[in-house]
Amino acid sequence: MTDAPNHDALSVALFSEIFMADQLARNRLTKAMPKGMEISHFSVLNHLARANDERSPAQLARAFHVTRGAMTNTLNKLEWAGHVHIRPDWDDARRKFVSISPSGRAARDAALAAIAPILSEIVEAIGVERVKSALPVLREMRIRLEDKD
Repeated sequence: MTDAPNHDALSVALFSEIFMADQLARNRLTKAMPKGMEISHFSVLNHLARANDERSPAQLARAFHVTRGAMTNTLNKLEWAGHVHIRPDWDDARRKFVSISPSGRAARDAALAAIAPILSEIVEAIGVERVKSALPVLREMRIRLEDKD
């Protein structure tokens, strides 16, 4: 049987560290991003670049666990900047498809070039093997949290 107060304290300490690390990482990476680029923009561009295929706004919203309205806002900004193409679904005019543009690929690559050294420096400082050993735990936490949506 586990000691509930100690178990609760461990849980709170773990998530407090995750939340603080997330906040600090976002602040640091935001400062390194190219002018006008936000982490949400980079995340969508990176997702589209890696998928190398069109996605609907609803698919993107589900992938990022945000509302359709929040995703629409991000996509509108990316479209205005010329980083994505949004086209109607030729079979169902109510739907749309989003793809990354050449400008979007270049913007994603520039953002990645700006943040990769920061991330690598942190991994190096912690130690590659320690980071590798932490990944399965973090991945399982993410999966368990996704299951609750």
